[in-house]
Amino acid sequence: MEKKMRFGIKSKIIIGYLIVIICLFIAFIVLNSQISSLQKERNFIIDHDIEVHDLTNRIEKHLLDMETGQRGYIITGEASYLEPYNSAASSWEKDYNALYQLLNNNPNQQEKLEKIKGSIQDWIEAAGEPTIALKKENNTKELQQFFEKDPGRQYMDDIRSQFTSFRNVEKKSTETRATELDEKNQKIKIGLYGLLFFVTLISLVIAVVLSNSIVNTIKEVTQTIKRITASKGELKGRIKVRSNDEIKDLGLATNALLKNIEERNWLQTNLAHAVTMYQGIASVDKLAEKFLFTISEMTGASFGAFYVREENDKGNLFVKQAAFADQKSEAGRASFLIGEGLIGQAALEKRTFAINDVPDTYQLIASGLGDVKPKSIFIVPVLFEDEVIAVIELASLHEFTALEQELISQVIETFGLTINGVIRRMEIARLLKESQAMTEELQAQSEELQTQSEELQMQSEELRMINEQLEERTKDAEEKSFELEAAKEDLEEKAHQLELNSQYKSEFLANMSHELRTPLNSILILSEMLEENAAKTLSEDEEEYARIIHSSGKDLLALINDILDLSKVESGKLDVLLAEMNMSELPDQIERNFSHVAEQKKVQLKINKAQDVPDIIHTDEKRFQQIVKNLLSNAFKFTESGSVTVSIQRVADHRLTTAMRTIDTDCWLEIAVADTGIGIPKEKHQLIFEAFQQADGATVRKYGGTGLGLSICSEFAKLLGGWISLSSEVGKGSTFTLYLPSLSNGLIDYEKVNFAYEEVAVSVEEAEPEAEITEIDHPVQPVEPSLQDDENVFQDKRVLIVDDDQRNIFALKTALAKQGMTIMTAHNGIECLEMMKNSEPFDLILMDIMMPQMDGYEAMQKIRGELKLVDLPIIALTAKAMKNDREKCLEAGASDYISKPLDLNQLFSVMRVWLVN
Repeated sequence: MEKKMRFGIKSKIIIGYLIVIICLFIAFIVLNSQISSLQKERNFIIDHDIEVHDLTNRIEKHLLDMETGQRGYIITGEASYLEPYNSAASSWEKDYNALYQLLNNNPNQQEKLEKIKGSIQDWIEAAGEPTIALKKENNTKELQQFFEKDPGRQYMDDIRSQFTSFRNVEKKSTETRATELDEKNQKIKIGLYGLLFFVTLISLVIAVVLSNSIVNTIKEVTQTIKRITASKGELKGRIKVRSNDEIKDLGLATNALLKNIEERNWLQTNLAHAVTMYQGIASVDKLAEKFLFTISEMTGASFGAFYVREENDKGNLFVKQAAFADQKSEAGRASFLIGEGLIGQAALEKRTFAINDVPDTYQLIASGLGDVKPKSIFIVPVLFEDEVIAVIELASLHEFTALEQELISQVIETFGLTINGVIRRMEIARLLKESQAMTEELQAQSEELQTQSEELQMQSEELRMINEQLEERTKDAEEKSFELEAAKEDLEEKAHQLELNSQYKSEFLANMSHELRTPLNSILILSEMLEENAAKTLSEDEEEYARIIHSSGKDLLALINDILDLSKVESGKLDVLLAEMNMSELPDQIERNFSHVAEQKKVQLKINKAQDVPDIIHTDEKRFQQIVKNLLSNAFKFTESGSVTVSIQRVADHRLTTAMRTIDTDCWLEIAVADTGIGIPKEKHQLIFEAFQQADGATVRKYGGTGLGLSICSEFAKLLGGWISLSSEVGKGSTFTLYLPSLSNGLIDYEKVNFAYEEVAVSVEEAEPEAEITEIDHPVQPVEPSLQDDENVFQDKRVLIVDDDQRNIFALKTALAKQGMTIMTAHNGIECLEMMKNSEPFDLILMDIMMPQMDGYEAMQKIRGELKLVDLPIIALTAKAMKNDREKCLEAGASDYISKPLDLNQLFSVMRVWLVN
């Protein structure tokens, strides 16, 4: 019978879609052809007409240039006016020829162009060239006679009229083409709608036909499944499907599932029966007989043998314990070694053997009528704890099915535990019998042990003598260890002394900062007040004296800050804070900070930034800015004329050294500051990077300075993972180059940077060139009010100044009194508390921190705690500006914090904020 052709659901759907796609493809080809035609016509209109108008305008422009050049030359007599005339005279014919060629399909327009060309040539011959020649001959009289008639004007009017007529014709031609293009577009739109309707109709017909074919077949399968379900567990029924598609595959798969479930039910039932049948059996031979009988009954086996492992001198020997349908003859093995024969190989490899092609020499199965050759053999090992403890061999007159083999395998999985349990129970019984014999043997062994104990005592005496020798050696080792320990303690003592020296140095610098800043605070405040000369009582010379005092005080403050920074760097206790830095803003920052310096010194400032410099790098921006500012300040200081150039670029890969490649970084930057100043001798290049060192004494006397700037810059560069190099020649200038990595993955591991702000006094913000930037601690920058607002805020306010230094009290009292405030003073925290208890309430307190008897911290805590004045503004003032002083002051009860020396504008701004609030 011829096999029925398979026509699946997928094929049906694909054919339907192919028909729809073919229709769409045909429609697309037709539509694309029409659109291409429209596109060509549209392009022709755009390219052709625009080119025509463009060439027309260019010819007119050339003519206008010729006329303008002619008139300009005639009026002025300058030859430069002839340049546009000559250029236009040589160019208009090229544009004319291009326009004439473009209109080769329009003879009428070409005829008009020829007339225009003739008019232009007539103008050149009659008005252009003659007048220029007359002007060159300086024949003024004939020129006047020519322009009295002015024939050139008539030519120009005719040319313009001809161009106007030419353009009108072109415009009408363009409009005609556009109208035709719109009509074609409308026809294509109607055709598109028709094709869409046709394709939609075909798609609907195909969808209806396919859906009926699929749904009808599914209904037949569903009815069959419902009949099987209604049979209440009977799984004999099967699904029959006439169609040759995926629905048939579903029916066949369902039939296979029903068959599989039926076989699993049989398997589970027989497995449960086999597990329960050998409970309560105490001997291996009875267990083997029971097992063979049950398995043979379930699988239809006609012959079986059960072998159990026994250990002997030859190794593991498997002995036959039971048989099913055995003839009790010499046929078959009574025992075998592991690996011996096919059954021994099964025990060796721990796997099952199923043999269907049985050889003629195999054991025959006996019956009452005779002997029969088996058709299938099944050998399976029994495992316990991954060891073979038994092997079972079955033979059958039919081939063992996969289901029967699976039943035997699942029964065997737990059967090893049962066999082992029976063997252990038999072993326990045997051991109980042997225990009495062992007791007698132990008695004899005890006597032998007594003899061995005497021998051990003699060996112990020998070991004692050896131990004494070892003790002497141990004492010698202890003496040497004691000497090493003493040397270690000596080194630890020296290390402790070094640590104390470092601590004393830090404390000394912090106290020195306080002792210097305290009088410096009074100097800066009073000199600033004198410099302002609010009462107009000082002469100009006295104002200049005050400015010099104020400037000198700022220079002294900068020197204190440099010394403290250098101390922190040398002790390795400078905090490096890595963050993102915007390199694109660096040129603007340099220009903003140093342009006025360049103007004052009449030195040119150049800034060059390469394109490959990344916009963002990772470094400590504050330290980076300090290095660049110091280098630029030195460049301007030692440059009298010429220029200072800043070059910023990325170090190319081929220029990276081995040391630079070992650092984990995104990129290396090179910032070079070059000047045309005095230069530095080569033998002094290394010296200037040391603290308090400059090139020579003459430099110190002429230019001033402390020699700390480059030393600090060099140390900062090392902390940021880079270095500074110098190239200089005396009399020609110097170039300082900073090489710096972008540390996106954190600090490099060349040195551990630890935190030291709690031990070394911190400085205020570094000074920019010629101007000091004051750090404002208050987070809000208030808008500067008018003078009248200041008077309203400060007028008649009661302010208590708590400070142990009379100079600071005098300076602050004088400055605040001028603002109309009532000032009271106290010399320590105790006097402050007494005055607050016995006086009228104060509007604000200015509290110094370091005072005798009771410092500012304790005084503020008592004001907030004992006096319950939680809303009274207290501004902490201190000259010992430690890193955590601000946090300690705020925790003690301060409303705000300002470090000395004070800036009066900053002080008034902060006071104004708290008095208003």
